[in-house]
Amino acid sequence: METNAQQSGTFFIGGDLPVHRLGYGTMRLVGEGAWGEPNDPEEAKRVLRRAVELGVTLIDTADAYGPEIAERLIGEALAPYPAGVVIATKGGITRQGPAKTEYVGRAGYLIQCVEMSLRRLKLECIELYQLHRIDPRTPLEESLGALKRMQEQGKIRHIGLSEVTPAEIEEAEKIVPIVTIQNKYSLTERKHEETLSYCERRGIGFLPWYPIAGGKMLKPDHPAAQRLAGIAARRRATVPQLSLAWLLQRSPVMLPIPGTSKSAHLEENIAAAQLKLSAEEWAEVEAAAKS
Repeated sequence: METNAQQSGTFFIGGDLPVHRLGYGTMRLVGEGAWGEPNDPEEAKRVLRRAVELGVTLIDTADAYGPEIAERLIGEALAPYPAGVVIATKGGITRQGPAKTEYVGRAGYLIQCVEMSLRRLKLECIELYQLHRIDPRTPLEESLGALKRMQEQGKIRHIGLSEVTPAEIEEAEKIVPIVTIQNKYSLTERKHEETLSYCERRGIGFLPWYPIAGGKMLKPDHPAAQRLAGIAARRRATVPQLSLAWLLQRSPVMLPIPGTSKSAHLEENIAAAQLKLSAEEWAEVEAAAKS
């Protein structure tokens, strides 16, 4: 069977924006710590084009990746965009160096973020714009109020949040409808179970970032590594594929966005869309993850 993200199923973001559930995240396209140009810009563009060829319709990025570089690469590689491809981006984090960030949620700044993302991505409307983090120094009404104004102007279609609790989602929804949540979540890191359950009840898309724990499960000293490797080997799969398959079966609102800078690794990730775990395998994976 030919590998295609379509095999992961379809989810309708906001009830009206269809995407294949297994997407692609672009943070790894840029330099270490999300800082600076990629080592091989042409390979980065090939990865983006290959993702679309493999049926990926949800590409997640942020103005903080580079900063600005991932969005620029997407615009250069994919615009004008094939029908059905959704570019989801984020704003609200500034970057001062590799892995050095600060949250900024002021209205004027976020409006500028949206305008500049539109320019770099070569879009007239961003179909999913996510507040990268809630800025504790700025009232949520100001931050989301700015995004709501951009939505009313037709420059944003849908709005999402990142790294939030159910209580924060409820506060946000008093201001504007929230259609996706992007929280850190994986087979071995599940501190956001409550938020995932909330999203399931509300039909809100859940984008787990670090969906394969940043590759940590591949390291021999990881507690779950050997047991997961054994299960994966029996299915002629890899541990990352097993982890992605688990995520897709974990919840119908789950939209994994694994990232990579290599075409071969991308194809391996997308192949997880056709890996279905039996009830026995599910239980075995669960036990291994808790070991």
